[in-house]
Order: sequence, then structure tokens, then C-alpha cells
Amino acid sequence: MVILGIDPGSRHTGYGLIEKQGDRLRALEHGRFSCAAQAPLPERLHKLCSDLREVIHRTRPDAVALETPFHGVNSRSLIVLAQARGALLATVAAHDLRIMEYSPAEVKSAVSGNGRADKRQVATMVRLILEVKGRASADATDALAVAICCAQRYRFEQLTGRS
Repeated sequence: MVILGIDPGSRHTGYGLIEKQGDRLRALEHGRFSCAAQAPLPERLHKLCSDLREVIHRTRPDAVALETPFHGVNSRSLIVLAQARGALLATVAAHDLRIMEYSPAEVKSAVSGNGRADKRQVATMVRLILEVKGRASADATDALAVAICCAQRYRFEQLTGRS
């Protein structure tokens, strides 16, 4: 099973593609989509969706997992993030892919065993679990963590009817 993890953002959206074979997880690719800060929001959303569409067409994932918004950001940032998430979700839905969503605490717990782990701890565990070599942006590492969370919870969610 191939899972595309997405860490949404209106300026930088991380993505990470993993393959799950039995209990084994393997990183296939990761990166981030970036938009110019001064670009109007509609242009940024269009670019994010275009970039995501290209990755979906090229990699053909079986499922897509996204992190839900963190409520600690200011209301303006939260609104812009929600618009970016909505655009990304619509792009994924247009490809008829299964969409799974996880809170930041669920993702951190799945990867590190601690729902309050910091970004550095999560990045370290992602590199260990997936044996990622070289540099990866924080956005890409977060997206890989979302994909790992999905891979770990997928079978349970199928059995309990959550998916």
C-alpha cells in the first residue's frame, strides 16, 4: 500500500510518500510545495493544488493522510490554513482517493509514543523508522509522520469502520 502524507500550509505544504508492505515501511519520496508569500491567496491555493495533482498523477497513492489544524495559531492564520486544507482535500477527492485525517497529537504519538513530542523528536523518529538519508524539510518530515500514522492505524480503522 502506498500512502501520501500531507502537512498542509498556505505557504509551504509538506508531502511524503511511503510504502507499507506487511509491517515494513519505506520512504519513497518527500518534499514540499512552496508559494511566494506576496502572491494573492487564490494564486497560492492554485499552485498548491497544481503541485499536489502532479504528485498524485506521478505516484498513484492508494490513500492520502492529512494532519488536522492545530488550534494554537491565531484566527487569521487558522482561516488561511483551513482554506489551504479545503483546496487540498478537494484536489484529493477529485482523484477518488481514500482520505484519512489525524490530529497533531495522534501523529506525534504514532511516531514517537508521545503526543506532546516536539518537532525535533518527531523528525528524529521519522528518520529512524523510515531510514531517511540526507536532509528533509520540517514540512516534509511532518508529512512523512502523518503517512506513518496512517500506516500504523489503517488496519485498525478498517476493522472498526472508522475509515
